[in-house]
Amino acid sequence: MVFPRPPEAPVPPDSPAAPGGRRRRRRRQQPATDSGVAPAVRREQERRRQRIAIIIGAILIAAVFAIVAVGWYREFYQPPRTLAGQIRDVRFTMGDLVARIRVLQGLNRYQGGRVDLSTVPFQYLQEMLRAEILRQAAPGLGFSVTVEDIDEELRRRFRPTPPEGQEVDAGQLDQEYDNAFAQFRTATGLSEEEYRVLVEEELLRVQLSLFIDAGIPEKLEQVEVEWIRLELDGPVAPEDVRSRLTREDFGVVAAEVSAPARQNYADPEGYVGWVPQGVFPDLDHLLYGNPDRNISPLPVGEISEPTYTQDGVYIVRKISGPQERPLRGFAAVIAMDEADLDALTPEEQEELNREIRIRGSLAQARVNQWFDDQMAQGSADDWLTINFDSEVYAWVADQVQLSAPRVDQPGPPVGGPGFP
Repeated sequence: MVFPRPPEAPVPPDSPAAPGGRRRRRRRQQPATDSGVAPAVRREQERRRQRIAIIIGAILIAAVFAIVAVGWYREFYQPPRTLAGQIRDVRFTMGDLVARIRVLQGLNRYQGGRVDLSTVPFQYLQEMLRAEILRQAAPGLGFSVTVEDIDEELRRRFRPTPPEGQEVDAGQLDQEYDNAFAQFRTATGLSEEEYRVLVEEELLRVQLSLFIDAGIPEKLEQVEVEWIRLELDGPVAPEDVRSRLTREDFGVVAAEVSAPARQNYADPEGYVGWVPQGVFPDLDHLLYGNPDRNISPLPVGEISEPTYTQDGVYIVRKISGPQERPLRGFAAVIAMDEADLDALTPEEQEELNREIRIRGSLAQARVNQWFDDQMAQGSADDWLTINFDSEVYAWVADQVQLSAPRVDQPGPPVGGPGFP
């Protein structure tokens, strides 16, 4: 007799005997086994990511600082200390050049003018170098400028001169001198030391001019000329003027179209007078020819084609010459008695003034040639250095522009206090 099996008691799901119980138990035990490992791994990974982020951030910050530092060095630190020029052991930096141009700005503002930044930086660098060349060469040429010379020149410019015969207290004149000099420095923005340096350079140039003038002979070969001067960008076409001269009188055309030069050598009808070689270097090839370039001089009575120079366009007619003629200057005037000067007719006085202007221009041309020769010699002998490129030029112009006046300030005219 078969007895039925009693029903089995239900097995709890968690019992090992339950189907899949071992697998469930292992799954439950596995997380319990990894529970202490996974957070540590995650923390290490998180720390690694943080370190990488910090390193990348530090690199980026360092790169930004490096870019700023390089920009500051190149824009603010390096340019003012960059060599602009050197004469033997005397160095001029770009900062020195900017300072000197600002001095020029002050003087031009005082005179109601402006500094032309399209040309001034390089020109003024050359002027700085020329001044130093002359300062070093002056003792060898036999002249110099002392502190007393500068003081005397300052008094001449700023100390009032009382009328002849009028008694004035010297202390009052000194006080007026101090006030006038202080007002001038305030108006120009110059220090006393800066202005004294400029006065020293001006006096040295005067001494050089006198030194060179003394070497000009009393008589020189000269030609008699007249000319018509036209502006480079003027409304009158030089070719049209030259065409008119074939059928019209030279003086009539000159009186109608000629533009005055900075120094008015010609009269209203274009007559200049007797001119020695070297006074107008740009026209020497017309007046005297140039054998080195196989150029013959303009024949007497002939009219030249338009000649373009930096000062304008010239159409020249040679009237006569060459002849050896006297060329008087200030030294001749100083040697003349007052009675002789008073006895001169107006025509003789005009001729004397013309000779003085021509001789002064010849001396100035020779001064410029002296400086050109010195700079060429310095470059050849390696005691002169000039360092000026477009990038430096732009930096100098920008720095000077920062201090340029925003509004024109009227001041005394040229030749006022503080100027020769």
